[in-house]
Amino acid sequence: MNTVEIKVKPSYVAQIESGLLSRAGEQIKAAVPDCDRFYVITPPPVRKHWGAALTDSLDAAGLKYEILEIKDGERNKNLSTVEGLADNMVRLGADRKSIVVALGGGVTGDVAGFLASIYMRGIGFVQIPTTFLAQVDASVGGKTGVDLRVGKNLVGTFHQPRVVLIDPKVLSTLPEREYRSGLYEALKCGIISNPKIFQFMEEQRERILQRDAPALEWLISECVKVKAEVVAADEHEGGLRRILNFGHTIGHALEAETGYKQFLHGEAVAWGMVAAAMIAAGMQRTNAETAQRIISTVLAYAALPKVESRGKRIVHRLSTDKKTMNGIVHFILPVTIGSVEIVSDVPAKAVIQAVDELRYLSQA
Repeated sequence: MNTVEIKVKPSYVAQIESGLLSRAGEQIKAAVPDCDRFYVITPPPVRKHWGAALTDSLDAAGLKYEILEIKDGERNKNLSTVEGLADNMVRLGADRKSIVVALGGGVTGDVAGFLASIYMRGIGFVQIPTTFLAQVDASVGGKTGVDLRVGKNLVGTFHQPRVVLIDPKVLSTLPEREYRSGLYEALKCGIISNPKIFQFMEEQRERILQRDAPALEWLISECVKVKAEVVAADEHEGGLRRILNFGHTIGHALEAETGYKQFLHGEAVAWGMVAAAMIAAGMQRTNAETAQRIISTVLAYAALPKVESRGKRIVHRLSTDKKTMNGIVHFILPVTIGSVEIVSDVPAKAVIQAVDELRYLSQA
């Protein structure tokens, strides 16, 4: 088993091992020995494939639990969903010693974590991510939240889990599009911090796309290490942690502009990374070779949905993004593979040009 410590206060660990879900009960009991009841939040498709494995392990560990289903998809990541879950928890007798267990992808983890952070002014929770994107990114670091109509993740909290249990085996039932979408978060880790991850994804594309178990365990572990290092240095996104938003600035705007219906999150981030590479090259923050390596590797992993949004509309969307401060949009731009910088002087015309280039590139 690979174990990565996230050194915040209090610290916790992410455990990565194929087959770990079947032993989740004993791992949860060890991490939260003071808990008397667990509330598992999961969407129906995940429950169908992996719910029994989790509940069998909870039964084996002698833990009491209830199952609360959540509708899948970004459109259900809202305050109404949180309110409904909270009402059900009250009805089922959840108290301040209860623990929320998130079994699902990034939406499930964000909603469940946010619920845990505000229910009775805060209770503990456990992350068991079932998508690649959630395993390498969303489940680690304590970011929780929901969307508003005008933008993504505008209501949320920082609330660290008690433990993160990552089982690459659960990726076997993940739809191909969902799986490929998540790979872009791993590619992001390589670009912002660890060139070995980027090189591995360049050279081992076939193994990764075939979901080769050793390849995935290495890749997930290395990405979690990157996330852990950044979060430990900047838990509440005051500075360094913003580099994790590479690709997300324009990516979030594309998602919001299309009503969260056209792109999966990772797909929008993929286009956002391409745009950031274009902007960096145009502003001479990086060289053409580095920009092209990023663009080529992004496009090698999936046929991304077409970009139809206009550049001016994306610029308007950026004004409501939570990363905008005092009216200034901050971009994360690549310098080299493994190094990025936070830039606040990107002109609107550069964004418009990049988005228009995305439109052209996506039609090819």
